[in-house]
Amino acid sequence: MKIPTFDLTNKVAIVTGATKGLGYGMALALAQAGANIVVVSRTPADCDRVAFEIKSMGRDALALPTDVSNPESINNLVNKTLEKYEKIDILVNNAGTAITKKAEDLTEENWDHVMNINLKGVFMLTQAVGRVMIDQQKGKIINIASIFGFVGDKSVLPYLVSKGGVLQLTRGLALEWARYNIQVNAVAPGYVMTPMNEKELNDEKVYNYITKKIPMRRLGEIHEIAGAVVYLASDAANYVTGSTITVDGGWLAQ
Repeated sequence: MKIPTFDLTNKVAIVTGATKGLGYGMALALAQAGANIVVVSRTPADCDRVAFEIKSMGRDALALPTDVSNPESINNLVNKTLEKYEKIDILVNNAGTAITKKAEDLTEENWDHVMNINLKGVFMLTQAVGRVMIDQQKGKIINIASIFGFVGDKSVLPYLVSKGGVLQLTRGLALEWARYNIQVNAVAPGYVMTPMNEKELNDEKVYNYITKKIPMRRLGEIHEIAGAVVYLASDAANYVTGSTITVDGGWLAQ
């Protein structure tokens, strides 16, 4: 009987939004498991900083500042990755944004901004990397969704719609690309303290309100989300596709 392994030695992983919060934790966790990391965010200095940290762990890293909502920037990312590594084993679509505003006050620009990063950008990058993986006849694609792809919330409508779309994108691509030995899955985190929400969660009333709604009565931690990503990126998950792992302290079980 084969023993499951989570070893990612010599795998090449692209991680978007890799310089802060969840993406940073995912990049380090994948590197700890043995992968070489393509560090992606919009800010060159941040990419360089994280790439240096990963190299200090004994892994290789490539810093590639990228706008995931821009097709030319995406093509540059894929081409530069192939120039250096000649393959792409893992793609983690983590880059995301949100705008907090009542639905009646949203502008078209607000809507497009969130959709272009959270959904359209995820598809465009996945399509570009997917073509490489089809040629390779293997690959792992991991989309970072949210518990709010399943349930509603107030004043974040574009975010809700985009994350619901990510869930369906995951399922549809999993079915189309299963024949190529490409596994497409998602991770749906619950509340975790990150730079994107720390101002909100540092408000004691908000913190208490949210944690009372979580069965485990605490926020998640970044390494707990990263663990699910490492699993889906590994050979241990070779028979898992079209699935979403919720890491939410029991939120969606209610």
